[in-house]
Amino acid sequence: MAERTGFGLSRRDFMQRSIALAAGLPLAARAADPAATMAQGAGRDVIRLGVVGCGGRGTGAVMNCIEAAPNVELVAMGEMFADRLEMSRKRLADRNTPRINVTDETCFVGWDAIDKVLACDIDLVILAAPPGFRPEHLRKAIAAGKHVFAEKPVCVDPVGARSVIETSEMAERMGLAIVAGTQRRHSPIYQEVMRRVHGGEIGEVVAGQFYWIQGGLWHRAPEDGQVWSEMETQMRNWLYYDWLSGDHIVEQHVHQIDVMNWAMDGPPEKCIGQGGRISRTDPKYGNIYDHFSVEYEFANGVRMNCMCRQIEGSNSRIAERIVGARGVAIPSSDRIEGQGAWEYAGEKPNPLVLEHIDLITSIMEGKPINQGRRIAESCLTAIMGRMAAYSGREISWNWALNASQLDLTPARLELGPMPVRPVPVPGQSELV
Repeated sequence: MAERTGFGLSRRDFMQRSIALAAGLPLAARAADPAATMAQGAGRDVIRLGVVGCGGRGTGAVMNCIEAAPNVELVAMGEMFADRLEMSRKRLADRNTPRINVTDETCFVGWDAIDKVLACDIDLVILAAPPGFRPEHLRKAIAAGKHVFAEKPVCVDPVGARSVIETSEMAERMGLAIVAGTQRRHSPIYQEVMRRVHGGEIGEVVAGQFYWIQGGLWHRAPEDGQVWSEMETQMRNWLYYDWLSGDHIVEQHVHQIDVMNWAMDGPPEKCIGQGGRISRTDPKYGNIYDHFSVEYEFANGVRMNCMCRQIEGSNSRIAERIVGARGVAIPSSDRIEGQGAWEYAGEKPNPLVLEHIDLITSIMEGKPINQGRRIAESCLTAIMGRMAAYSGREISWNWALNASQLDLTPARLELGPMPVRPVPVPGQSELV
């Protein structure tokens, strides 16, 4: 069986079609009002790609995008720190492909790297800087008329979530694509499991369990006489600071939370949660927790439990279980158990590549995908869970979406002093 894209094409057909389409179709979809957008890419045979944020995931996303279609070439890169940019360039150069066409003149460093990349002649931009910057970067990219691949999460607070929703509405009006890095949405396994769940094959959904529990992650420190300011230290270790990552329930566990919302056709009504910091207590780990457990309640009374942990030496489980009245769907294990048991037997193409295939196909067919609101809602669901654990209080969806004024963005962005907010204490930490 040939690999399938998200648009009913085999991978082979997609590759053949992409070459033919690129020769004759504009790469950017045309808005209903042509004056409302910059029709990037019209009349040429390549998709010119830029990337902002050149760490491991940004570099990996570039590789995935180039693998997805034969007419994509990287022409611009932006990163906060020069050494990170050079490391990324070396990794990409090692692939020995003529489609890495960046030059020193199209590589940019600093706070304004996003603006300089967007000013280049590009059609599509990958946004992979620390998540705290995502709402602003997404707004700038859409305003500049670029299609966007935005790594998850796309926000770290309710103010950012509302910004992303507004930007997605702008993209809709302008005919621009926004695809998020929630690759499970593009996996044929998950798509087939969800088709069966929504088709009633496991009966009415009554509960669910969603896990991302694992060991510890990396930490970076200055080397060879380097001196980092407080701001630089935080940005180089962005995982451990709430304003940059949203905490790991948002930065990482959003994958499973997005699957939960997918199964339930939308976000929950409210949640309660708990968590803490019992292993990563050294100040070098910033101000985030190392474990969470959150119960989400949906409009029909169904309760779903989400658990995430990053503690060195602990067991791992990355999985989703959707419990129905007649069976259990386990997309992470390719199967349904119970009445009508089923197991996926098709091919398993890399969803990290499929998400880019789906994005590029949508652009070239003039039907740009816009996942902006959906990923904002999944991120806000994760943010609700964090707020519930931090505060010890029940959080409603309506309050988080419409009333919370929490904005974690620092008042000033500069490489200098940057005090760390205290580690939250349930029952004491204020809700904003």
